[in-house]
Amino acid sequence: MEKSKSPWSVPIVVEDIPDTGLHVETEPTADIRIDIAKLAGLRELPRLSGTFDLTRRGAGVRVVGDVNARVGQTCVVTLDPIETGVSEHIDLVFAPAREEGVGGKPLAGGAEGNEESPELLVDGRLDLGAIATEFLLLGIDPYPRKAGAEFTTTATGDPSAKPFAALESLKKRMGGG
Repeated sequence: MEKSKSPWSVPIVVEDIPDTGLHVETEPTADIRIDIAKLAGLRELPRLSGTFDLTRRGAGVRVVGDVNARVGQTCVVTLDPIETGVSEHIDLVFAPAREEGVGGKPLAGGAEGNEESPELLVDGRLDLGAIATEFLLLGIDPYPRKAGAEFTTTATGDPSAKPFAALESLKKRMGGG
């Protein structure tokens, strides 16, 4: 199995999931949270957890769960440090790749009731840490604002002022057309 590119790895072998299902609650170590914070461009990541329920579906598996985190960011308006919560719901279906595919590419096995194509299992495994990290990254606000912070522009007082007026006057002084 190829090593996960996520700093947080919680590998699950599909064959090890009982017929009754598997409930997994996991939290990364402080060092792993630091690595994820760097990956996500966060000031800090004081809390991160994942709760998952895995259900076998033939050779595949359905993963339902939640990722919850507290992320330290910087307000894009005031540049003050802020802390916000992230809560993302997960509902994915994983299936093994079929032997034959269209154009030589492997296809995922069908998943009942799921309109989207299932994710592919790699060597009969899936990685809950990588899934949680991916959903965390998707849930982070790329432009966080401190409560009440508003971006305002400074008015020049001259409503006829044009944004390139200074460049135009410089061009005239330098003898350009």
